Amino acid sequence: MEFTDAQLEKLKQLAKNVHSLNDLLGKDGLITAMTADIINSLLESERDIHLGYPPHAVEGHHSGNSRNGYSKKTVQSPRGPMELKIPRDRDGSFTPQLVPPHSRVLDGVEEQVLSLYAAGMSTRDISEQLERLYGPSISPSMVSQITDSMLPRMQEWQNRMLDPVYVFVFLDAIHLKVRREGRVQNTAVYTCLGVNLDGEKQLLGLWIGEAEGARFWQSVLTDLSNRGVVDIFVACVDGLAGFPEAIASIFPKTQVQECIIHAIRRSIKYVPWNDQRAFMADLKQVYKAATEEAALCALDELEHSWGKRYPQAIATWRNHWPYLSTFFAYPECIRRVIYTTNAVEAVHRQMRKVTKTKGAFPNQESALKQLFLNLELVAKKWTMTLPKWKEVLNYLVVSHRERIESYLT
Repeated sequence: MEFTDAQLEKLKQLAKNVHSLNDLLGKDGLITAMTADIINSLLESERDIHLGYPPHAVEGHHSGNSRNGYSKKTVQSPRGPMELKIPRDRDGSFTPQLVPPHSRVLDGVEEQVLSLYAAGMSTRDISEQLERLYGPSISPSMVSQITDSMLPRMQEWQNRMLDPVYVFVFLDAIHLKVRREGRVQNTAVYTCLGVNLDGEKQLLGLWIGEAEGARFWQSVLTDLSNRGVVDIFVACVDGLAGFPEAIASIFPKTQVQECIIHAIRRSIKYVPWNDQRAFMADLKQVYKAATEEAALCALDELEHSWGKRYPQAIATWRNHWPYLSTFFAYPECIRRVIYTTNAVEAVHRQMRKVTKTKGAFPNQESALKQLFLNLELVAKKWTMTLPKWKEVLNYLVVSHRERIESYLT
């Protein structure tokens, strides 16, 4: 872009007053003063391109469209409010791309607002933060409008088609306080993390329900099926009643592995504090066993030592054994991935970082907005495949060739 003579002269005059970096880069510095002129010149160039001829050119005579002055518009920029001149044309067909119609913020501000919102700041906190940096600029309601601008992107992400096959899927829920019908209620946000055939982690979706239950999980799994998922090899879950049956109703070939960590916590609550260390040492022999047979022997020993005093602690393992023992059928490279739901709980830890300061979300939409923006940042860090993925894939190709071969590229 070339500056006009008037702009160059203005730049020279302003440059005479630059005596420090603040004079150059501050809110009222040279760069700020010239930004509006630069944007106005770019807008003018957009109109020239749209009309197809420069100002005062003979090509414009009787062309059917011509320049029609300007309208004033105030936009919010990283350096505070900025007055712009938006060019117009006679027949109203010109639509600027640099500053779209109805837009009240420049891209840099919008990205900054979304980044702060993703980090867990409230709309009021963001407004106050930007005011400290740039002076009176963006109100909380405008911050809310900016965050609403990403709702179509969130809906597109939630409804996107998925891979046909996921080797592992981790299912769990996090609970938030959300205001509904005038009351603050505990609300479950259902999270589904998948690992595809390339060993890549993908967050498959976020769903909100009143409380965690197998029936709602069934609707989540139905949604995955409707979005293209054909097969899941192993689903890793907590010990929620009815969960395995819900999975089997949608994906009948899927094996279910209940989280060992959840199982330990479930059993230890029946053991008094002074016996917990000794009990845990014996229990470790069960889930660290090399084979299921050795694990059952260790469970028998555990019951012999502790069963009379704490029968319910043993019963929690006996009753859930069909789903706690799934990982024994796999080699170490797969066992270490599926024996716990830590993969999805790591995602939940990131969620809690940005929601822990919230007393309650005003509605479900605001909760999903903040979690979605935060998870976009989290997903950018997933740049590597799972450890020993080639070993995992080679094992699955041999053991489940008929289920996996047609999907390998």
